[in-house]
Amino acid sequence: MAEPTRLVVGRVRGLHGLRGAVRVEVLTDQPEARFAAGQVLHLEGDSRPLTIASAQPVEDGPGWRVHFREVPDRAAAERLRDAYLEVTVDRSADLPEGAAYWHEVIGSTVKDSSGATLGTVADVYRAGEAEVYVVRDGPHGEFDLPAIRDVITTFAPDRAELVIDESVLDLAGRVVDAPVAAARKPRRRPRYSRHGKGGGGPAPGPTSADPTPGDKT
Repeated sequence: MAEPTRLVVGRVRGLHGLRGAVRVEVLTDQPEARFAAGQVLHLEGDSRPLTIASAQPVEDGPGWRVHFREVPDRAAAERLRDAYLEVTVDRSADLPEGAAYWHEVIGSTVKDSSGATLGTVADVYRAGEAEVYVVRDGPHGEFDLPAIRDVITTFAPDRAELVIDESVLDLAGRVVDAPVAAARKPRRRPRYSRHGKGGGGPAPGPTSADPTPGDKT
C-alpha cells in the first residue's frame, strides 16, 4: 500500500487571542480549500489530527487566522508556534493527468533534444502565472527553465527526466520567447516536509504545486 502523500500548506507564525487561534503563513495556492472548516491538518512529522473549526483571511495583513478543534486555548496553541502544517491528499484525485507536484520534479535530469544532459532541476518558483525550474550542475551553469509546453517537449518526472527544445533558450542567461521573462520575480524556495512532500494542486504549465506565496495549492 502506497504511503499517503502529505503536503506542506502553511506555517504557524503567531498566536491570536486567548482561545487558541493561530496566524498561518499560507503555503498553498488553494487556501480556501486547504483551510476549509472540517479539513484535517497535521503538524509536520506528527500523525495527530488538527481539525479546522474555523478559518478566514487576516484582515490587516497576509496569512489566515485558523482555529483548530483540538486547540482550546492559547496555552495549547503555543506548541504550534513556527510549526509547518501538512495535509494528506489523494494524488490520483488531487492532480490532473500529466501533472506532478513540485517535489516530484526536483532532482529530474534535464536533457536537450539530442539527449545531452543540461543539468538537474534544483528548485522551482513562480513568475507571474508561470512556473520556472532552476537547473543546476550542467555544462552551462545555472539557468531558468520555463515550465511551458513550448519549451519542455517531454515531461516525465516519474522517471526523473525532462527533455527541452534548447533552441528556445539562450543558455548564456537570456530567456527567449518565454512568457516568464518579463514577469520574473525573486525566487522563494518552496518548503518540503521530512516526508519528501512539497507543494500540491493544479497550476498552469506541466506541473502542479502547493508552493509558497509569491508563488501554492
